[in-house]
Amino acid sequence: MASRNRVPYSRRLFLWLLGYSLLLIGAFVAFQYHREKEFKAGEINAQLQLINSYILTELSEGVKPRDIRLDEFHPFDDLRVSIIAADGKVLYDNSLDSLPSSNHLDRSEIQQAMRHGSGFAQRRHSSSTGTTYFYSARRSPDGCIVRTAVPYTLSFDDLLRADYGFLWVMGLIALAMCTLGCFATRRVGEHISRLNRFATSVENGEQIHGIEPFPRDELGQISSNIIRIYARLQQANAERDARHREALHQQQEKERIKKQLTNNINHELKTPVAAVRVCVETMLEHPDMDAARRRDFLMRCLSGTDRLQRLLADVSLITRMDDGCDSIVRSAVNLTDIIRSTVDEHRPVADARGFVIDCRLGAPLTVVGNASLLEAVFNNLIDNAISYSGGDRITIWLISAVEGRIVLGFSDNGHGVEAEHLPRLFERFYRIDKGRSRAAGGTGLGLSIVKNALLIHGGSITVAGSSGDGLKFRIVIPGREGDFTKN
Repeated sequence: MASRNRVPYSRRLFLWLLGYSLLLIGAFVAFQYHREKEFKAGEINAQLQLINSYILTELSEGVKPRDIRLDEFHPFDDLRVSIIAADGKVLYDNSLDSLPSSNHLDRSEIQQAMRHGSGFAQRRHSSSTGTTYFYSARRSPDGCIVRTAVPYTLSFDDLLRADYGFLWVMGLIALAMCTLGCFATRRVGEHISRLNRFATSVENGEQIHGIEPFPRDELGQISSNIIRIYARLQQANAERDARHREALHQQQEKERIKKQLTNNINHELKTPVAAVRVCVETMLEHPDMDAARRRDFLMRCLSGTDRLQRLLADVSLITRMDDGCDSIVRSAVNLTDIIRSTVDEHRPVADARGFVIDCRLGAPLTVVGNASLLEAVFNNLIDNAISYSGGDRITIWLISAVEGRIVLGFSDNGHGVEAEHLPRLFERFYRIDKGRSRAAGGTGLGLSIVKNALLIHGGSITVAGSSGDGLKFRIVIPGREGDFTKN
């Protein structure tokens, strides 16, 4: 409540400026007035000193004081002339019938004349005549002092009075200064008021979206920059908090996925472990089992351990990718060579199952990445197509290679999948036909490994297709510009 009743800052600033201006002008006027009076007094003293010099000259030539003619020499009426000896005794005074007996060495103009050769005194009352005079004295070489005095009359007061015309000029200057000060303080006050509203908004934690326009001057620019910098800082803090929340969400999601992965791994391990255990226990309980049956049980154990080995290898690879991209070593690799090498490794299995792998890549495609992860991408795609597609042909071709991006196509001519399964193909342990997938020795992690490996390289993979038409994958991998052109 007290702040509402307070005088606005702009008004207080104006009052301070007004007081300062009036004080400054008042001091200047007083100084100028005193100086002008001193100047006029000096002029009168100079005129009287000329008379004093003239009298001293006449006296030195033997003229008696009463015979010195001064009527046409000076412009003053009732000029009083006194001659004072070096010991302070008055020797002559044209205004007195009888000379005063008092010693005049204590008079200020006499003391100045004795000390400096000349001197004057303003407005001193004479006890001898009862009149107030302006005195001017001059010392002769022999120590005698001639003093002239002019009584303070109305005309003489006007002569000594300072010129008040400059007071009107100073008054007009003061008025102009106050007017300009009013506009200046109001302008500054607007700055202060807006900054005060900004500070209040900051204190209340309000979001700073925009700022009021400030006048186009240096203070306005500084104020605008302060608010703009704070708004950017506030935006940066908001973005930092958003990134922190996103990182926290990703961390929580990673923990959730790890927990889910652990549960899925436990579930996936049960089947091969149980199968191996049953086979081993059966062989231990029947030591006299015939060789053919024993071999069948041993082959089942081998198949289960192979599946366990593949599962552990896939889990290790996924864990390695989940732990962070920074730990994965990258270098410039030829993607064409990696794909061809992977295709060559799978040709014996593909030939045995009646599959044709058509790799249509020609020119080298250079990317910066991890060779083992990129090999895992195409290794899992080929394995997945051979094991589950139900077709007899795999095709790999280059769609485009331009502007630092390689786009590849990968397709099979199998039976495809229903549209409802397509969005979940890259989920971990997701199987369309669980029994058939396990029978083929799959871990359910192959396509998830493909997707995560490509994400680590800044790439992506999408899938399309329908039941009976096979699957068509579109793979995007960032390449190195200058190493390829559009095909």
